[in-house]
Amino acid sequence: MKKVQLYTDGACRGNPGRGGWGAILVFGKYEKELSGGERETTNNRMELLAAIEGLSALKEPCEVTLYSDSKYLVDAFLQDWVTGWRAHGWKRGKDELKNPDLWARLYELTTVHKVEFVWVKGHNGHDYNERCDTLATSFADSFVTES
Repeated sequence: MKKVQLYTDGACRGNPGRGGWGAILVFGKYEKELSGGERETTNNRMELLAAIEGLSALKEPCEVTLYSDSKYLVDAFLQDWVTGWRAHGWKRGKDELKNPDLWARLYELTTVHKVEFVWVKGHNGHDYNERCDTLATSFADSFVTES
């Protein structure tokens, strides 16, 4: 299996509000930047979409080290919350989990790829995290606010 690093970040102008996500795939000397967003969204949706879109861009199963500054995203896998949520129909206790569509998509991608989740402190000078933040915030800012 190819070993790939995936750096991700999400951003939101208001929560909910204009949002963007950024992802950078690194394989050897090759890098691929991805970004996107939604006009009305939340920061957590953008964090999840960054991971989903990055993993979805891979053309074959890979060993992926996924770096994110979202403790929620990383801990969902490191603490294995996602297994319980899935087993209970994407619920947390009696309450529906927010963004169950994205959690289900991300979970499925982790069955295709061997993914190791790593938390990085955001806005702390980590080059790839900073670049992902720029991709995400630039996309969020690209939506013209209506007056």
